[in-house]
Amino acid sequence: NMQKYGGFIPGIRPGQPTAMYIDRIMTRITLAGAFFLAFVAILPNFIGWITGIQGVYFGGTAILIVVGVAIDTMKQAESLVLNRQYQGFMK
Repeated sequence: NMQKYGGFIPGIRPGQPTAMYIDRIMTRITLAGAFFLAFVAILPNFIGWITGIQGVYFGGTAILIVVGVAIDTMKQAESLVLNRQYQGFMK
């Protein structure tokens, strides 16, 4: 698709070197994502073990939802602040 649309990666030769570079980058991204998801999946068990509270059912999906909502809320607040041009708040 890159060749079809005339795209290129600066500093990387077209053809096999580009394919190897993209494969290496995708492997790194996938590995980092897998470690993150494993951490999120184990986190509720780890918190239960540390605190000794076993009755709280707080799964990895709930953590992902909370983080997603928090990030979205931060983006909306930043957008409102920039629209209103509050310079003191953004420093």
